[in-house]
Amino acid sequence: MMEFILALWNIVCEMSPYLLLGFLIAGILHAFIPQQVYHRYLAGQNMRSVTLAALFGVPLPLCSCGVIPTAMSMRREGASKAATVSFLIATPQTGVDSIVATASLLGTPFALLRPIAAFITALVGGGLTIAFDNDKENTNPANSHTSATMSNGFLGRCIEALRYGFVDMIQNIGKWLVIGLLIAGAITVLIPDGFLTSLNEYPLLNMLLVLAIAAPMYLCATGSVPIAAALMLKGLSPGAALVLLMAGPATNMAAMMVINKVLGKRTLAVYLLSIILGAISFGLVIDYLLPSEWFTVTQGLHLGCHAHEAMPWWKVASSIVFCLMLITAFVLRKKHIEQPKTESMEKAYKIKGMMCNHCAGNVQKALGAINGVESVRIELAEGKAYVTGSAEPAEIIKAIEEAGYEYVAE
Repeated sequence: MMEFILALWNIVCEMSPYLLLGFLIAGILHAFIPQQVYHRYLAGQNMRSVTLAALFGVPLPLCSCGVIPTAMSMRREGASKAATVSFLIATPQTGVDSIVATASLLGTPFALLRPIAAFITALVGGGLTIAFDNDKENTNPANSHTSATMSNGFLGRCIEALRYGFVDMIQNIGKWLVIGLLIAGAITVLIPDGFLTSLNEYPLLNMLLVLAIAAPMYLCATGSVPIAAALMLKGLSPGAALVLLMAGPATNMAAMMVINKVLGKRTLAVYLLSIILGAISFGLVIDYLLPSEWFTVTQGLHLGCHAHEAMPWWKVASSIVFCLMLITAFVLRKKHIEQPKTESMEKAYKIKGMMCNHCAGNVQKALGAINGVESVRIELAEGKAYVTGSAEPAEIIKAIEEAGYEYVAE
């Protein structure tokens, strides 16, 4: 048990400084770049819109559950199907927080290649959508009713950046990051060194195996980093680790169900094919064409629980700050997403796919815009929305589905 705790603490110390930096950058992007910017330039069913969607998506710190409602909102406001697919592929694979976390454990070359792979894969997906899934709908760029919630003035935006980066972001991905860290610690302790080396004799089979395991699972882009690092220490090839980092965050069963329902089976096929081909192609490039010394796990993590050298003070301090923020975010989470209960009659709606604060905010905004809705109370832990007012249930259900989620009858 002590060996596991020491291994886990070592991983946290390696990642914490970079995670804090990533959360800060994520908050700055949220507070200082209006959301309308991400909608305005994506209406064309052409490679320009596809490229812009990929460029917008790569730095955004949205997980695969958060990117679905964002992409559906963009689609409703006029984004083409090709641009939407490009955004769906690029965004969950990476983000400023996961890029710096990757650099902390897997090195700079890996951190640079990850967004490049996400960008190129998104271009391929958008291009295939243009070629094989032509957008026949008239999606007129509407007068956007979705705008970034930003405080007035520079100081107000700075406060908003800190709140979003160090409260909302940690609430959104904290659970999955903790799960990733725990899995990484368990792998470090339980799997013998070199256990996976034999699989490297069959690189393509190795990658397909990783792909089959990672694709249906929910993996946060940042939380997948320590898992990939731990597996590499046990002999997994860097190329197969990249497959995990690309396919894990970009795909999961909930996302696939929503894409199939909202954008269609053909779009889902293009989406999955682009991610699969992109992940395997870049994985093979790493294993066969690039220098192996570029892709080595951070020495501090490699030493793991057997290290006797003292951890640098700034890493320890960052880890303590990060752990305190994580605990605070979890304590505040329920209070943050709940609205005061009213004495009026409420109707509960069970919602599938609502997994984080970003999801809760999207649902609350969508339902609050319906005529006749007086209040909306989200219980994220229950996966339910409690709606008060005279709006018809059919309207509520329609709004839930248009936001990219699934209503579950009880």
